[in-house]
Amino acid sequence: MTQNPFDALGGGFDMNALLQQAQQMQQQLEEAQAALAQQTVDGTVAGGAVTVTANGVGELVGVAIRTGEFDGNDADDLSDLSDLIVAAYRDARAKSEALAGDSLGPLTEGLGGGLGGGLPGLG
Repeated sequence: MTQNPFDALGGGFDMNALLQQAQQMQQQLEEAQAALAQQTVDGTVAGGAVTVTANGVGELVGVAIRTGEFDGNDADDLSDLSDLIVAAYRDARAKSEALAGDSLGPLTEGLGGGLGGGLPGLG
């Protein structure tokens, strides 16, 4: 039997065209993700005492600590510094996720409800 099973759907279903479109969308997503990896966002806490830089895919790429804010010999200061670095990273990560949503959202909306909603590897 060589009849196309999709003929019953109205005849005009072209599997090759669908596959080509899917490949184009995948290429666009990969290009957008590569562009995101080149962009950076900053997360800042305590009035700028700690600033963390992350790229557009959420990877930590830098930490800046303003001099004179913390005593490296004081255990409490070091504990506070640790907490501030985590908080600054969370701020940067939220900005990174918003940037990714803005960049990738239009490409992924038709693929199951947005980022990670319908394609493996996008969650």
